[in-house]
Amino acid sequence: MATMAPTNSAPNPYRTIEGWAKMPAGRSWGSTSSVDVDRDGVSIWVAERCSTNQRGCLINNTLDPVLKFDANGNLVESFGAGLIVWPHGIHVDRQGNVWIIDGQDNRPQTPRGGGAAPPMPARIYGQQVIKFSPTGEVLMTLGRAGGVPMDQMAAAGARQDFFWQPNDAYVAPNGDIFVAEGHGQGRNRIIKFNAQGQYLMEFGTTGTGPVQFNQPHSLAMDSQGRLFVADRGNNRIQILDQNGGFIAEWYQFSRLSGIYIDANDILYGADSESGSVNPDHGTWLRGIRVGNARTGELMYHIPDPNPACSGTCTAEGVVADRNGVIYGAEVGPAPGRLQRYVR
Repeated sequence: MATMAPTNSAPNPYRTIEGWAKMPAGRSWGSTSSVDVDRDGVSIWVAERCSTNQRGCLINNTLDPVLKFDANGNLVESFGAGLIVWPHGIHVDRQGNVWIIDGQDNRPQTPRGGGAAPPMPARIYGQQVIKFSPTGEVLMTLGRAGGVPMDQMAAAGARQDFFWQPNDAYVAPNGDIFVAEGHGQGRNRIIKFNAQGQYLMEFGTTGTGPVQFNQPHSLAMDSQGRLFVADRGNNRIQILDQNGGFIAEWYQFSRLSGIYIDANDILYGADSESGSVNPDHGTWLRGIRVGNARTGELMYHIPDPNPACSGTCTAEGVVADRNGVIYGAEVGPAPGRLQRYVR
């Protein structure tokens, strides 16, 4: 794998605004790994894990995990209660529809220390990509409910009707849908569907070479239609064409969990793991890096204010509104939150 000197010295012209988004009375923030901007250019959508993190939306299954805040931070829309196990990614398409990537399922887990697992629930769900209207109507579902457990994956082979640990999705201008899959063990790939949800193709395997991935964690697309993959486990961005052809790889934006490209081809990347979850990348500072998606030039770096953090810290998901205001969705340290950065 290629290496380069850390890009830690870029200037930071942003100041942090905490507490901007207002939760309903009695509800606290949980882990929040993904954020996107509404088609109005200023309202913000987040996928929040129901006031906690692991299996939180199973425990608190009356809470809506999909939340929309207006430009003043007021909650103006919410939905998704009882439909989503573990919201991992969010994408708002050009029609304003909201795509949620559900990265886990509701199968019971064997208790630590042994013992029998709880009984199987009557309805298995999760491990899917769900397309919602802006008011919460389910318009499309990609993937079989519950996916396929790891111990059954080999027998399932290369079937196209399920995901296992999907991370993110992106809808191209022509309506084609790209889904990034692979958060831990199992496959690492990008699956392409048409606008009706029909499988077209897939590309990528596990590895460190071109069009190989290790946790393809987030997706974005520039004005040229190039697909940017935050290949987190390989500490790089891979740039591909829409059929999986390799174009370039960039390391200067660090180990990205989240990536966003605005209408002016400004790239925003969120590194939530360097030096903490991933000590091998420890000479790189966590934080949000801002640069040029056309040239790869790095312009700014908003560093993690808690450099001693030992877990997932600072923004994991990132977006910018039409005014250049940046929003960072934080998984931890607990509790999660949504930070706002202005110049």
